[in-house]
Amino acid sequence: MNDLGLLADHARDAVSARLDTATVRRAPASVAAVVHRGEIITVAAHGEPRRDGDRTRPGTVFRIASMSKSFLAATALSLRDEGLLDLHAPATDYVPELAAARFGDERVDLSLDLLLSNRGGLAEDNPWGDEHLGSDRTEMAGLVAAGLTLAARPATEYHYSNLGISLIGRAIETVTGRPVEDVIRERMLDPLGLHDTRAAAELYPRGADLARGFRTFDDGDTFTPEPYVGSGALACIGSLFSTVADVAAWMHFLGCAFDEGPRAGHESGADEVLRASSRRELQTVRTLIPTGAGASEGRELDGAGYGYGLVVEHDRRFGRIVQHAGGLPGFSSHMRWHAPTGLGVIAFGNSDAFGAGAVAADILTGVLTRLDAPAAIVRPWPQTVAAARRIDALIAEGRPLSEASALLARNVLRDVPEPVRERRLADALAEVGPVRDDAAPFATRVVAAADRSTLRWTVPCERGSLVCDVVLVGLHTPLVQEFSVQPAGADGRKPRGETSRATDHHRAVLD
Repeated sequence: MNDLGLLADHARDAVSARLDTATVRRAPASVAAVVHRGEIITVAAHGEPRRDGDRTRPGTVFRIASMSKSFLAATALSLRDEGLLDLHAPATDYVPELAAARFGDERVDLSLDLLLSNRGGLAEDNPWGDEHLGSDRTEMAGLVAAGLTLAARPATEYHYSNLGISLIGRAIETVTGRPVEDVIRERMLDPLGLHDTRAAAELYPRGADLARGFRTFDDGDTFTPEPYVGSGALACIGSLFSTVADVAAWMHFLGCAFDEGPRAGHESGADEVLRASSRRELQTVRTLIPTGAGASEGRELDGAGYGYGLVVEHDRRFGRIVQHAGGLPGFSSHMRWHAPTGLGVIAFGNSDAFGAGAVAADILTGVLTRLDAPAAIVRPWPQTVAAARRIDALIAEGRPLSEASALLARNVLRDVPEPVRERRLADALAEVGPVRDDAAPFATRVVAAADRSTLRWTVPCERGSLVCDVVLVGLHTPLVQEFSVQPAGADGRKPRGETSRATDHHRAVLD
């Protein structure tokens, strides 16, 4: 993202295209922001956060509800890293009341890992969870001790459970002896400078610019004030309030853990708060989320799953996108980011009809599409590049692959005998013509890399081009285990008939 001016133009276009009259009328106030590596690129604020004549500002505080789960999960992993929590030990070590959990007539053993990744088998409980956010800890402990009835056998299915994740908060309180909200603040919010992010409305000073909650049952024709849901035993999974600036910084703190090259996830002392490997754990799928017919809010997904306090999508065009929604009576919120580019979107509305998830998803897709953003940035191994260059030279010179035998695993020349390989290449050249002798430099002909062990490039010919793919095996000295060459299809970048995939849009960086 070297041209920030162009990025800002695309961001404004995507935001204005999505925040039409039909969208903004569903909430008395809303804010949507496009961010890049923690910095706000553009922000649009609409309406009145309290319906009192005062306009919404970029710094208006909204309740972010279940977006809070990522803060809880990060805090749990920081305690895990210090040896204070064992995510795979029996959860009863920290929450003894869970001993009464049952699947049918069978007593089950749960772990914090299962609870935090929504695969503990507890039933989905969003409406119930909203109502009990402010319930007393003693009341919740009694409900758990009376016995939880599981909807699925643990570790087998995805079920979004507010109660289950709230028990991570109880485990944190067990090992620290402190209220979980204080631990989150001390371990995450304060070190990262997220001073506008707080666990309850009363923690803000008098006169603070807090959005109030509203509900509508007629698509925004009328609104009814909705009191804040209380902050109690379940608060750790949905009670936080925040601003777009604070959430932008939080998204960057998490997303930069996937950075390649010199930064390598260690920006601005982030590792001192939570090491990069643990931040990547938060954003790694542990539980499959069914995606229906393969689409989500108009976007084609190859898959989706829950990590720790975060949802991870694999977008068919743009690859890994990490997100989480938040919804409580009176509020709708969403954050999502695309780690390869550092771009993200935040959307808040003070009505549960606002649909922040669809708003944010459409804006981020709009920005990425306008930029033709890569689905990933891959730095192939030096051996991958060296092997591809050597094979490219052999093709240009009309020489056999066996001359590169030192780079090949022994299966390569056996899997496709050399006479067969030469005949196939001759057939391909008969279709696309002889290799041109004025080919551009190799690096400019690289198309993509699925990962570090692979590389795809093109060879220009008189009537078309060849598409070459090399795949290495990761031994101490990586060797080519597979090589193929095929005539290119109409786009000149893929073999004819090959289906579209996210790896087509990986950007290979040759160091």
